[in-house]
Amino acid sequence: MKNIFIYSIAFIFLISCADDKKKAENMDAVPVTVSKVKSGNTASFVTASGKIESENSAEISTRMMGYVHKIHVKTGQQVKEGQLLASINNSDLQAKKAQAEAGVLQAAASYNNAKKDYDRFVNLFQQQSASQKELDDMTARFEMAKAGLESAKQMKNEVLAQFSYANITAPFSGVITQTFVKDGDMATPGMPLISMEGMSKMQITAMVSEEDISIVKKGMNATVRIKSLNKEMTGKVSEVSQSAKNTGGQYLVKIILDEMDTEIRSGMFVNVQFHVAHQTDDKETVKILVPESALVKQGQLTGIYTVGNENTAILRWLRVGNVYGSQIEVLSGLAEGETYVVSSDGKLFNGAKIKIQ
Repeated sequence: MKNIFIYSIAFIFLISCADDKKKAENMDAVPVTVSKVKSGNTASFVTASGKIESENSAEISTRMMGYVHKIHVKTGQQVKEGQLLASINNSDLQAKKAQAEAGVLQAAASYNNAKKDYDRFVNLFQQQSASQKELDDMTARFEMAKAGLESAKQMKNEVLAQFSYANITAPFSGVITQTFVKDGDMATPGMPLISMEGMSKMQITAMVSEEDISIVKKGMNATVRIKSLNKEMTGKVSEVSQSAKNTGGQYLVKIILDEMDTEIRSGMFVNVQFHVAHQTDDKETVKILVPESALVKQGQLTGIYTVGNENTAILRWLRVGNVYGSQIEVLSGLAEGETYVVSSDGKLFNGAKIKIQ
């Protein structure tokens, strides 16, 4: 049974090869551009993976408990600093505010009355018509009334301050990234209601291995390659973490982009190259590098077309490593000096006839 299975696979393989050969014979040669496999020195930079995030981001919550009266914004909406985002039911605060205002009026009336009596007794004391004890008592009464008025005013300020937690405003200009509640939900202290990010400044957060973190320094130049946009941008290292306690041996590094691009969105994945000015000989590494654009991907497999006998395209499967800008490291499958296809003016397949330009 096992032999039958092996013979079947071999038969299918022979048929496939025969089909490719027949297909190649019936087609014109495909014009291609080729290059030789070369080894590159990667000592001048260190690579890491990361993602784009906003320099300003916040999850906005409230310090008071109450029902959400209204959410005034939607996900993706642009907002300005100070714009109203959400309102919490504040009927109890309205009552406290009325009580505080009444307390201020009462304390003000007591203060005005005490001040008049105090001024009167000061004149009487100067005319020697009141004793020192009477003046001292009136002074104490006046000071108590003054302190009572100040206390009532501060109590009113405390109530007014709580209104800022009932009417939640944007701490900075940006875009709403998510709303966690809807109208009628119960809001509790510390519970996230809305998240937002500022779009004016973006930064890159990258994780650097412990073998390379000693090379990365604050202020170092970096090249950022955005995978989804196929773009390269430049930036500088702004922060380097000194601990990998909670990151599994990876050190957090932040890079500030030199320029902004309207197509950049928070959360996009990037490859980062840190440009090393000086490198010791024992750190220099020679790797086989090929352009990432020359690779062929089929599912989880990565390959490249090499030039075979009689100018035929031979698909070679590879094991690849780190990305260095527009190039990628080849760990196995290619040897230095071999010829591979960089680009073609037509569709290639295994065994296709090619014409080297």
